[in-house]
Formats: sequence, structure tokens, C-alpha cells
Amino acid sequence: MRICSFLPSATEILYSLGLGESVAGVTYECDFPPEARKKPVVVHTRLPHTSSPAEIDRQVREFVARGESLYQVDLEVLKRIEPDLVVTQDLCHVCAASPGDLASALTALPHVPRVLSLNPTRLSHAWQDIRLVGEVTGRADQAAAAVVELEKRLLAVERSVANAPRPRVACLEWLDPPFIAGHWVPEMVARAGGTDVMGRLGEPVFAFLGKP
Repeated sequence: MRICSFLPSATEILYSLGLGESVAGVTYECDFPPEARKKPVVVHTRLPHTSSPAEIDRQVREFVARGESLYQVDLEVLKRIEPDLVVTQDLCHVCAASPGDLASALTALPHVPRVLSLNPTRLSHAWQDIRLVGEVTGRADQAAAAVVELEKRLLAVERSVANAPRPRVACLEWLDPPFIAGHWVPEMVARAGGTDVMGRLGEPVFAFLGKP
């Protein structure tokens, strides 16, 4: 099976299930495990790498206003790979390549691959996605074991902070302007012994406008 990953977390999941040899294409951001950097890059950003956070935010808003994607799929590399499976996401079209970025490329491929879209908004959804990747790739047992191990690690953290004071925490995904982290982040903070004072569990990130 030849697999292309359109987001870093999918790349990590695939490697954790022992599918490193099957990963045939990754994004420009995929840098873990280190071996992923050696894979052909099939997704590039259309934003410059040297801009300041404020400038990047301005450019992102302009792209969104024009209805344009922030990402570019390298069709020629994708054609050479001829993937059997593409793993992408439909949770945030700004954070990573989405099915929309892939749509036009699929029409040009001689063999249309299966597209698996991951959309977790809570930790339990992330565990479900790991299991789903395992089912699709024939690694269901490895995926189930990985989820069990992750839960064990989280439980160990929870026990270690059970009787400790709970610090108030603010989690930012972007600094200029500030964007408050959401989705599974408040849950992570809670299980690590803190209290997320601004995040909204299960909901998208949002810009902080200076009001509590």
C-alpha cells in the first residue's frame, strides 16, 4: 500500500502503526519521526516562511476572502507515487490541507485513491481516528494497542496530579493576533491537572478580542 499523508499528525499515526515503509508522500511540515523528512513532499504552503505572525495572519485572511487555499498539492509528485490511500483532514482548512485541496488533483490521477479524512474535536475522537487508520491499513491490532498505551499514559499523569493545586492556564495557538486553543486542548489541560480559563472544549479556535 502506498500512502500519502496530508497532515503531520496522520504521518505520526502511520509511523506509530509500523507503516513507515508504506508512507510514500508527506507535507512540508512533517518532521516526526525524523525519517518522515526523507519522504517526497506532496503538499506545500503558499505562504512565505519568513513573514511575521501578524503578516501571516493578514495573508491568511486575504486568501480566505478570495476563497483560495493556503496549500498547494504537487500533482506531478502525486502522479509518480500513485497512492492507494490519502489521509487528510476536514477540521481546519487553515491549519492543514483538506479534501478540497485534493479534489482537483484526484481528477488527474490515473487511479483514484481512497481518501480518509480525520476530524477529531476531543481526545476520544483522536483515539477513534487511530483505530480507523488501523482498520483501513490492516493494522487494527496495532492501533488498538496504541490507544491502550496512550490512555495508560494519560491515567498515569492524572494520578500524579490528583492532589495538586490546579493552575489556571491560557493556551494560545497564535500570538499576533492571539487565538485561543479549543477542541481537545481544554481536555488535555484538565487531565494534566490544570484549568483552561479560555478554551472551549470541542469547539474551534477563536480570536481573542480582549474580553473574557
